[in-house]
Amino acid sequence: MSALAALAAGMLGQGTGLGVLEEAMRAALASSGARLLQAVLDGDDDGYAGPHAKCPSGHQATFAGRRPKTFTTVLGPVRVIRAWYHCAGCGRGFAPRDERLGVAGTSLSPGLAQMIARAGAEVPFGKAAALLADLAAVTVTAKTAERSAEASGAAARAAGVAEAAAIRARTIRPLPPPAPVPDMLYVEVDGTGVPMRPAETQGRDGKGGDGRARTREIKLARFFTVSAAGRDGKPAMDPGSSSYVATFDGKDALAGLVEAEYLRRGGEHFRQVVALGDGAAWIWAMAQALYPHATHITDLYHAREHLHDLADHLAFITPDPAQWLAERSAELDAGNITAIITAARAFPLDGIKASELATKVGYFEHNAHRMRYARFRKLGMFTGSGAIEGGIKAIIVQRTKQAGMHWTTSGAADIIALRTQHASGRWDELWPAPAASPARPRLAI
Repeated sequence: MSALAALAAGMLGQGTGLGVLEEAMRAALASSGARLLQAVLDGDDDGYAGPHAKCPSGHQATFAGRRPKTFTTVLGPVRVIRAWYHCAGCGRGFAPRDERLGVAGTSLSPGLAQMIARAGAEVPFGKAAALLADLAAVTVTAKTAERSAEASGAAARAAGVAEAAAIRARTIRPLPPPAPVPDMLYVEVDGTGVPMRPAETQGRDGKGGDGRARTREIKLARFFTVSAAGRDGKPAMDPGSSSYVATFDGKDALAGLVEAEYLRRGGEHFRQVVALGDGAAWIWAMAQALYPHATHITDLYHAREHLHDLADHLAFITPDPAQWLAERSAELDAGNITAIITAARAFPLDGIKASELATKVGYFEHNAHRMRYARFRKLGMFTGSGAIEGGIKAIIVQRTKQAGMHWTTSGAADIIALRTQHASGRWDELWPAPAASPARPRLAI
């Protein structure tokens, strides 16, 4: 190291720019690290387990000599010698050392796979490969970045599903949240469409002019806590308190993930649980089943959209449509839903107009107890769905809905799993040891 330092000092003294020197030093240190890593691996045993060993499927395999393998690490390529076993039952060979090192079935080390996963979760795979080359001096192709990131995401997704099943089955019992427990726990749910390849939406109805679906909906739930009001007296989300679950598999699958996350977060220990949604019946049914003591709040912005729709429907008969909407808007903000319903039913309508009015008014009738906005504000509660809409944008839209993107369902789910894992602050907690294998669920706290 002293020789390297002397060389660097000499380069700097000759007028070499600091940036050039930094790059040279980084390359030299990486090369030294690669040689050191190679030496450590050369001194490790080759995984020989005797003349026979069990294959991954549980069959008896026979020792068949030793074979080399080269794989890429964050420091560059390394080569190892491994004892090789062949299983006649499976018709395949395997190396126990590969499993121990986390490189079975892959040419990437666990450390490099994790770096690729972080980059691939954040930006398109071509850009991810370019970032790795620029920032870490590691060269991988865009296709390698895609395959590796999606494999890591699949492992993370499998780990999340396994953990959720274990929590719901009570084979994992999460510890209570650490004291002091925040005052409120919020659960917000929403969904958005992710653009898909044609084969992924074949046979599905869509909203386009040709009736064909071009997206698949993913549902996202966001959990976060509120300990106290902010300086302006309005509720303030606790920094770092958000966690997320997501699925393409519909509302029932989401309900299972939400139940597990509610239990993992220690939902029963919070003084107040708040379920905030857009008014869809399945959201309230899920909330009633999973946390029946929660306060239900219909998102104020969705309620305003429905009120504008109602006003448009009655505009042909109200004397002053703008004034009528302004009065009803004030009533909505005050939570006086009875006044809105009464005002809407004051006009005699027949036929289809009457039928459509009943549907539009029904939204307010069914959600009236979830629209007591003045009271909710007095109690220091959020009344808008900004948190979940922000989560949708940050986790799903920014990565999967860029121009020209079309996904497979599994590929999008894998990348979104990485993004939810990172946004939930659980990257290190859930990260699978071998990148291609599901991680074992750990006790959540």
